[in-house]
Amino acid sequence: MDEDHTSGTPERAHGKSSRDENGAQQVRAGRAVHCGWCGRRVDQAGSVGRRRRYCGQACRQRAYERRAAVERSGLPGDAVVLSTGEIAALQDRLFQLRCAAEDVATAAREGAGARELRVMADELAHAVRELERLR
Repeated sequence: MDEDHTSGTPERAHGKSSRDENGAQQVRAGRAVHCGWCGRRVDQAGSVGRRRRYCGQACRQRAYERRAAVERSGLPGDAVVLSTGEIAALQDRLFQLRCAAEDVATAAREGAGARELRVMADELAHAVRELERLR
């Protein structure tokens, strides 16, 4: 591990956090933290102590309820439970993503211009961002 030469404390691997001169843990700039329930970005500005994991009390409560339900059911703690509708929606989104990627590949093979490829790549990136938000 690397040493933080200002305070003499080890930094976490891959630079996710460091300690300031007072020993308080700080989130490094540029590393966004997202809500553990809804996926929205969590503002860490002005917070002291542990990093916030949820954007608000409602998300914190829903996460607690899900953990308690999983614990009661006997499923492993890292189990993901999806309804039939959620699985169908996820499969649809994956299909859209595959089609968008195939469209970009086909256009590139057929000699599409840079502008057209850029538009298609932007659409592909948008589809990926939407898919990342599984909640």
